[in-house]
Amino acid sequence: MKLFCGSSNVPLAEDIAKELGISLSASKITRFSNSETKVQILEDVRDEVCVVIQTTSSPTDTHLMELFLFCDALRRQEAKKVIGVIPFFGYARQDMQHFEGESVSAHMVIRFLETVGFSKIYTLDLHNEATSAVFSIPFKNMTAMRELAKATKAHFTKKNISLDEVSLLIPDQGGIEQGRFFGEELYGSTDFPMAVIEKQRTGETVQSFGIHGEIKGKHVVVVDDMIVTGGTIISAVESLKKEYTIETLTVVATHHDFVKDAVQKLEESIIDTVIASNSILLDPNLKMPKLHEVSLAPLIADELRHLIQ
Repeated sequence: MKLFCGSSNVPLAEDIAKELGISLSASKITRFSNSETKVQILEDVRDEVCVVIQTTSSPTDTHLMELFLFCDALRRQEAKKVIGVIPFFGYARQDMQHFEGESVSAHMVIRFLETVGFSKIYTLDLHNEATSAVFSIPFKNMTAMRELAKATKAHFTKKNISLDEVSLLIPDQGGIEQGRFFGEELYGSTDFPMAVIEKQRTGETVQSFGIHGEIKGKHVVVVDDMIVTGGTIISAVESLKKEYTIETLTVVATHHDFVKDAVQKLEESIIDTVIASNSILLDPNLKMPKLHEVSLAPLIADELRHLIQ
């Protein structure tokens, strides 16, 4: 197996290579002054299984084009297979038409991946599990919920907080299955307190209708697949504070796809801790004291290990 990486999250790719006991394969990415990109493979890949690590976070279009060009370059060098590992799948939230005349961008990205020649795609905690059915090539949606649950449990242990005092809150109905899996990993049981916020999204506007379920204890963990603006989660915890006496609020999400003002909102909010994976390489300006990152390298390496001969 040959392991390559684009420019979006080199530290994660290096950690995956270290876990596998191999080195990243040589390549060169050139950016021209007119914004075009060129990818060059710098070693022999003929009849090799090649894996490309590339998270497609902001700038999403640039990182996607890099990924397409990697696949094309490897195919031209007669790679046996090209497998894409996309820790964060850009455009995943654009998976349906909200208004007439809109594109369904997630589907188009999938078509590009298939057409350019990828043999298989891996991603983590895709925004909508149903999107996996759009792929006509082998596809696997891994989850980081087990790793995040371990980190959350360690967080409460360090603070001497018993899990008997902890409840889960799911920000919307679409995250119930993911929340249950996280809860089973956190509590080691299928019996745990969990509540869901009922809401309706119209374009960029979200309206909450109330909290349904069970909240016990004074410590709440909000579980979601991603944080972008922070608005949805902050709204959720503010609704919770109105009805319950809460001492600590912890937010757990696979992807921290922060926009500029998200960090300030989260820092100024009543949220105490944010636990997220390193699927996205954050700009230093977007890091904050409340954030604890969990590495995906062991999880991804375990998935790829069988490809090493």
